[in-house]
Amino acid sequence: MYKIKVHLRERSYSVCIGAGILKELGRLLRTFKFSRRAAVITYPPVESQFLNPVRDSLERERFSVVCLNLPAGEETKSLKTVEDIYHQLTSFRMDRASLLVALGGGVIGDITGFVASTYLRGVPYIQIPTTLLAQVDSSVGGKTGVNLEEGKNLVGTFYQPRLILIDTECLKTLNQRDFVSGIAEVIKYGIIKDRYLFSYLQENYKKVLSLHSPSLARVIRSSCHIKGRIVEKDEQEKGIRSILNFGHTIGHALETVTGYRQYSHGEAVAMGMVATSLISLRLGICNKQTHEDIMDLIRKTGLPSALPDRYTPDDYVQLIKLDKKVRSEKIRFIAVERIGRVRIIEIEPEELVKYLV
Repeated sequence: MYKIKVHLRERSYSVCIGAGILKELGRLLRTFKFSRRAAVITYPPVESQFLNPVRDSLERERFSVVCLNLPAGEETKSLKTVEDIYHQLTSFRMDRASLLVALGGGVIGDITGFVASTYLRGVPYIQIPTTLLAQVDSSVGGKTGVNLEEGKNLVGTFYQPRLILIDTECLKTLNQRDFVSGIAEVIKYGIIKDRYLFSYLQENYKKVLSLHSPSLARVIRSSCHIKGRIVEKDEQEKGIRSILNFGHTIGHALETVTGYRQYSHGEAVAMGMVATSLISLRLGICNKQTHEDIMDLIRKTGLPSALPDRYTPDDYVQLIKLDKKVRSEKIRFIAVERIGRVRIIEIEPEELVKYLV
């Protein structure tokens, strides 16, 4: 088992990475002063594959365990779902020392974290991410949130988990589309902070796509390490943490305009990263080779690279204006200078999208 410590004073926690480590969950919780009630929040496909080892491990440590099943999909991240969970937790008599367990992908992690941060004004929770995207990105850092009709993650909190357990064996159950979706976030880490990770992906993307265990472990550790170090410097995204949103401004707009039904999060981010590098090129911030390298790697991994042409610049403008990073009608936009280095600029959404056409 490989451990990465995220140092946030009294909110510090470990990210544990390994193969076949779900059964170690109960042992890892022995040092925590939780009460012996645990609610596992998941959805049916994950429940059938991973709930039993998680529940067995908890019950060996004398936890009383209940499972809350949510529908799969981004539409689940709603305030209505949150209210339903509150009622179930109340019926289970969860107290402030009871434990919530997020078992699933990014949607489950986001909504469980939000519930944990607000129920009884805060209860402990842990993350057990089962998708590559959640393992390398959304489970780390304490961002929680739900969606409104107007946009993604417009309601949320910063609330750190007490532990993250990443079992790489879970990835073998993913379909190809879901797995490749997670590769987008790994590519992002290479672009924003680690040119060696980017080069590794260029040379070894076929191994990663074939679930080669050492290659998978390499990219997951690197991604979690990068995010952990950034979160330590800027827990609540007041400065450098915003570079983690590279490709997400346009990606989130694309997810919203398609109703979260056409593209996965990773696919939308992939298109957003290519569009962002094109904007950076046309702004004179990066050179043509950087843009082409990003586009080439995204295409090689099987991710989409071109924004759909049925949406107009104005469609994106209206959605970008609702982005959480808008201040005084300008968006904090993450442009790429070169592989491994990005820059934060402030620009009006109307000016930004001009460079897409």
